[in-house]
Amino acid sequence: MPPSPESEVAIVLTTLGADADAAALARTLVEERLAACVNVLPPMSSTYRWKGQVEVEREQQLVMKTRLDRVPALQARLKALHPYELPEFLILTATASEEYAAWLRLSCSADTR
Repeated sequence: MPPSPESEVAIVLTTLGADADAAALARTLVEERLAACVNVLPPMSSTYRWKGQVEVEREQQLVMKTRLDRVPALQARLKALHPYELPEFLILTATASEEYAAWLRLSCSADTR
């Protein structure tokens, strides 16, 4: 059975410096219903080229799960909150189980309290 369009979700990746308060950023994005869940992974070493130089920094990876239609709002909010000049913003699409996708859609919907 092919997946339904309702089961399509977005996984968005970004990084923050190892000393940044990633938990606070994650909480803000979930409280504002821009993401249903944000995983903050342990610090890691990142090697990249920036402004002509090879840099090595300790960073944390954030994995944000959201609805496809919430990606633009998530991107705008992350850009406003992120300390980097050019934050990583990678969008992966995935197919979730119907139950998980339903929870994600509800979690990223307007507050129903």
